[in-house]
Amino acid sequence: MRTDYCGKLTAEHTGSTVTLYGWVDRRRDHGGVIFLDLRDHTGIIQVVADPVRTPESFKLAESLRSEFVLKVEGRVSARPEDKVNPRLETGGLEVYADGLVVLNRAETPPFSIAEDDEVDEKLRLRFRYLDLRRPQMQKNLRLRARVVQLMHSYLDNLGFVEVETPMLTKSTPEGARDYLVPSRVNPGDWYALPQSPQLFKQLLMVSGFDRYYQIARCFRDEDLRADRQPEFTQLDMEMSFLSLEEILELNEGLIQKILGETLGLKLPSPLPRLSYQEAMSRYGSDKPDTRFGLELVDVSDLFINSSFQVLSSAIAAGGRVVCLPVPDADGITNTRVKPEGDLFEFVRQFGAKGLLFARVREGGQLDTIGAFGKSLTPEIAAGLIERTSAKPGHLLLFGAADGATVLDYLGRLRLKLGEELDLIDPNRHDLLWITDFPMFEWNALEKRLEALHHPFTAPRPEDEHDLKTARALAYDIVWNGVEIGGGSLRIYRRELQERVFETIGLSEEEARAQFGFLLDAFEYGTPPHGGIAYGLDRLVMLIAGVDSLREVIAFPKTQRAQDLMLSAPSAVSEKQLKELNVRSTLPPQGMAKS
Repeated sequence: MRTDYCGKLTAEHTGSTVTLYGWVDRRRDHGGVIFLDLRDHTGIIQVVADPVRTPESFKLAESLRSEFVLKVEGRVSARPEDKVNPRLETGGLEVYADGLVVLNRAETPPFSIAEDDEVDEKLRLRFRYLDLRRPQMQKNLRLRARVVQLMHSYLDNLGFVEVETPMLTKSTPEGARDYLVPSRVNPGDWYALPQSPQLFKQLLMVSGFDRYYQIARCFRDEDLRADRQPEFTQLDMEMSFLSLEEILELNEGLIQKILGETLGLKLPSPLPRLSYQEAMSRYGSDKPDTRFGLELVDVSDLFINSSFQVLSSAIAAGGRVVCLPVPDADGITNTRVKPEGDLFEFVRQFGAKGLLFARVREGGQLDTIGAFGKSLTPEIAAGLIERTSAKPGHLLLFGAADGATVLDYLGRLRLKLGEELDLIDPNRHDLLWITDFPMFEWNALEKRLEALHHPFTAPRPEDEHDLKTARALAYDIVWNGVEIGGGSLRIYRRELQERVFETIGLSEEEARAQFGFLLDAFEYGTPPHGGIAYGLDRLVMLIAGVDSLREVIAFPKTQRAQDLMLSAPSAVSEKQLKELNVRSTLPPQGMAKS
């Protein structure tokens, strides 16, 4: 029976006999004495096999290799002072192996478990069970478990009830693509895997549960990025009879608890807030990184009557001229901003048709080139200097387009230059709320309005008279430029919900077919309610300080939504398809093409 864990041995164990289990991390033969680093999930301890003191163990140790699974019985000793390893928690101790038992042998792994080397990610995912043995992955997944434990503790203490909602549910057209599941017992009909428990948690509020939460699995069939997976986990919450202010206060307490106990952060209370409009105007993003400046400045009014037609025409068409002032920018050459320069090419991929620039010289003179320079009258130049607070050495970058486009590409350029100029303090943590989102955005492809968040979000009461321009009672929480959670107060009156469905182009018949159960529920005394959901994977990724969700998920998918370890997705038999009354119009693709 195990008496102790490798990484938990301390000086108090000196002289005692212990029984340990683990894997051989390294084996070293030093002039007749064999040293084994034995590893379990808590850490490493050095095991000594001596031909004089432990002859039987020494003989067996000669045949051991990395990743063999061992049982070790022996006496704990202090290492000689000149042999102490300060890099290990147990570096001052060693265990003389009175008994060694090989519980299982191991082939040579395809990559080192012991070394913290860079390993091709596809190889890591192919042998994920080995990758998860690596200390950093052990640390990440145990951190994830700790975060979930803190969530449970905080919400349980506030009277929340954990409720599981169905995984096989109804497909709805709004939002991302559904993963569909054919029904064998209902031929021709389909389930959808849930994109979120949104409708169920609202129905739980109708049911009187008052405070609900769930660590929920969700599924979205969409293109992947480093911070997206086809299946993901979120902390899902819903509350009745709480105001927006009370919901934000409750959630600030949750985040303070999680980040306080995992990172030792002490956050301001209350957290800062920005309206959506202010965030977009100042940072070009609804999830702004506020750890550095480089704020955008709208200078449209200065160029209304400009002789430079590119700018005045953009304004006349309802667009904006926006400036990104960059201080101490002598290192950014003109070539980088001109056509075919890397900064120009960067913004062009996000819709920019041009990128103008001017440099601030001594005396407040603006230095630029071409027709743009000739259009900068003394009045315009003075206005720019005053509006941007620019000093000599500033580079003023200008974009012109419709408001959404120009703010987006200059906001992205802001982030790029913030990183390039080393303006972002990696030890700083800025959290804030973004509020007052628009209810809807225009879908140019489908030529209709669609809900910016989802169609169950309530508008601000003073905006209900015109839903098309209404602001939503919605809120996102942003950490260092990454959205970690978002929610809203919900619609709880049938008449208003029907108006929202009509605004996004659903006919009465379509609304009834897709959401009739919710509309009916609103007829039976639905309380005011609201909620929020946090991306658990993303939150843990940020706490762990890693760059990909795959570093904090045990068995993730690739960018192509494939599981390289299981070779999934994969073909199924014709018999299975026939039982489900479905067939494929394509041959199986197979993992070989991944």
